[in-house]
Amino acid sequence: MHATLDTQVLKEAVLLACRAPSVHNSQPWLWVAEGGVLHLFVDRHRTVPATDDTGREAIISCGAVLDHLRVAMLAAGWHANIKRFPNRHDPDQLASIEFSSVDHLTDTQCDRAKAILQRRTDRLPMGQPTHWDLFEPVLRGTFDDNLVRLHVLSEDARPQLVEASQLTEAIRRDDWSYHAELDWWTSPFVVKEGVPPSALASDKEHLRVDVGREFPVRSHLDRRPEVKVDWSKILVLSTAEDTRADALKCGEVLSTVLLECTMAGMATCTLTHLTEVDESRDIVRSLIEQRGQPQVLIRAGIAPPMECPPAPTPRSPLSEVLQIRGNFHGRPG
Repeated sequence: MHATLDTQVLKEAVLLACRAPSVHNSQPWLWVAEGGVLHLFVDRHRTVPATDDTGREAIISCGAVLDHLRVAMLAAGWHANIKRFPNRHDPDQLASIEFSSVDHLTDTQCDRAKAILQRRTDRLPMGQPTHWDLFEPVLRGTFDDNLVRLHVLSEDARPQLVEASQLTEAIRRDDWSYHAELDWWTSPFVVKEGVPPSALASDKEHLRVDVGREFPVRSHLDRRPEVKVDWSKILVLSTAEDTRADALKCGEVLSTVLLECTMAGMATCTLTHLTEVDESRDIVRSLIEQRGQPQVLIRAGIAPPMECPPAPTPRSPLSEVLQIRGNFHGRPG
């Protein structure tokens, strides 16, 4: 007897997938299920133009949600057959997915889906990751580095990263539209999108994180006082070029890296401000030996083991990100 994909399974998987990170938690995606196929679109009404003037980060965000969807559906017993950019007449349609049932699930595949709920963007200072030399080869084995390259920067590169971070802020110091946008996305009254104050580093905490975006000051807390400086590893994901296909695939690999780090007990923080202006992006490019286009950076480290995990950041209700047109029935497995 062939299995049929139940609509409720699809809804639950999309809901889980939408825990994916996105620039300022803007969630710039829209799912449309129709005729047994799930389509992913970039939602132009949910982009952040002053921060992401090229739209590249929105596509990276959509790549992350696409891979989260693949992970969530696999844990539910369905393989996602993804066709990227299926309609050359509609640049906003990023992927179409059909599903076929799988016969066997591994514990790792199930744990990866659980990691979606465990992952948080951690903007506080972190401790140095343990056993990194053992973890890094495992991490590299989870994706195809012919499409997206992973660079693990040495501690010697940190001063230049700090310079790039400060340069970004200096260039944007008088950009009123950028600061207005940041202020809106970090409003204390956030309900279903944006970054709540509890997820931001305070003015005191930010001083101990040398490579991080400067957000509006929302608190004066001093969490993790025992972590005097940030000892996180800093990773760079780069692509050969700067096409939409490069950005989408980078987002998929970003999802993989974040979930693998979460499964290994690490905290992570995605950094995009270092690649948003040409001057700082050039510095990052020099640190990866001019090999390709740096797309996104990630801090990976250790949070204190007894610390209570922060509350999850808000997400839009399913009704706003998923449309089901007609009767959706997945292809029998």
